[in-house]
Amino acid sequence: MAGVKNEDVRKFAQEKDLDEDLAFKIVEQTLKAAYKTTFKTDVNAVVTIGDEAVNIYARKKIVDDVVNPVLEVDIDEAVKLAPDCEIGDELLFELDPKDFKRGPIQAGVQRVHQSTREIQKDSIYSEYKAKEGEIIIGYYQRKRNDNIYVDLGKVEGLLPKKFQLPQEVYHQNDRIKALIKEVKKHQQSNVVQLILSRTDPDFVRRLLELEVPEIYDNIVELYKIVREPGYRTKIAVISHRDDVDPVGACVGPKGGRIQTVITELEGEKIDVLEYSANPAVFIANALSPAEVLNVIILDEEKRTALAVVAESQLSIAIGKQGLNVRLANRLVDWSIDVKTEKQFREMDVHAESRKAAEELFSDDTVLLKDVEGVDADTVALLHEQNIDAVEQVIDLSDDELCAVPGMTEEKAYALQALIRETFEIIDESGQVTGQSQTETEEYAASDDDAEEELYECPECGAPITIDMTVCPNCGVGLSFEYEDEE
Repeated sequence: MAGVKNEDVRKFAQEKDLDEDLAFKIVEQTLKAAYKTTFKTDVNAVVTIGDEAVNIYARKKIVDDVVNPVLEVDIDEAVKLAPDCEIGDELLFELDPKDFKRGPIQAGVQRVHQSTREIQKDSIYSEYKAKEGEIIIGYYQRKRNDNIYVDLGKVEGLLPKKFQLPQEVYHQNDRIKALIKEVKKHQQSNVVQLILSRTDPDFVRRLLELEVPEIYDNIVELYKIVREPGYRTKIAVISHRDDVDPVGACVGPKGGRIQTVITELEGEKIDVLEYSANPAVFIANALSPAEVLNVIILDEEKRTALAVVAESQLSIAIGKQGLNVRLANRLVDWSIDVKTEKQFREMDVHAESRKAAEELFSDDTVLLKDVEGVDADTVALLHEQNIDAVEQVIDLSDDELCAVPGMTEEKAYALQALIRETFEIIDESGQVTGQSQTETEEYAASDDDAEEELYECPECGAPITIDMTVCPNCGVGLSFEYEDEE
């Protein structure tokens, strides 16, 4: 039986590090390419993959008079092979690949080798593209323009200067562990290259996943990681089980787990802290290793806060060149101002809060929590009912305000009195409310006096006052006479 033995195909697959099915496909393409080079067409070439070999056949149509011997066979010759055949039937004629001339075979092999290289590169690209974001280990190969080339076996890795830790120094054949940040295939050469990184926050994430089983099992979640590569990393963690301490799980017994990661990062400091949905608690945790005494939310909408620390903790909270507080800002996504107790006492925090509220609510809306003197419990009770603005309280009747769950008549009346004293309120009729009874009476008295002093001109009816001698409207002379009451 002529053909290519399956055993030889499998050896070819091993040599080229190819999948066996792909290797058989390549052999099929090679035979067809040689056939086409020999006969100028491959429309009638049939390749079969049997149990023992790969065979190639020429499919020919049985005719009475042959015009194209490549595609047709005479009936007399066909009958010798298949006695029952008729004109119009098709027969397969097996060919021996060794009968092909050397030139067509070499052309076919060259084409297939080229396509094989492309297939291999595509296969490698697909293989590593699926590994983006994972850790890979290679060996230092060479350095050029401060960029390090890493031997990764099948492919070459590139560790650019910007993705290297500042304190690292490598020598020939040094082991390098890095994150696969990007997989590239150059258009012209189709060479596959891996862009590596040791500065990406995800590199720390992957290292911790390798060291902490609770993270792998999804018991502990890495909420967010921020880095200043080579100097400090902050990690916020969450536990999905009440009996597991997320910080303790990441640090490990006697700090063993986190120390392994620190060693890999060439001594970079790592702060592991617990995430909290309460921004004040999260901010206090984020300023670790400093101890925070209190956190005051200045403006929730603008996400600004003030952290109060002891004098001895100020430099720790801020960090060298502001690194610690800068990383804390990025971790919690708030703007944090750090003050000592003395500095805090000298600040007018309430005034700053009111100013922030005025800037935020340009439509003159005033929040209850920003009104000085309002009871905090009262604010909390109203907030639960989505009542946060002074205007909302003014719109409530006495009964509606007292009906708020937890609200007492004493608290309700105290709040209303404070609002009347603090704000000038204009009702629907345009009258000013909110002043004291004395002020109201004074306004009323002045209005009555004004009404009594108004008269009408006897000539044109225009309004005049008692001190006028000429009507301002028509110019007629005026004089006022008083009659004694009888």
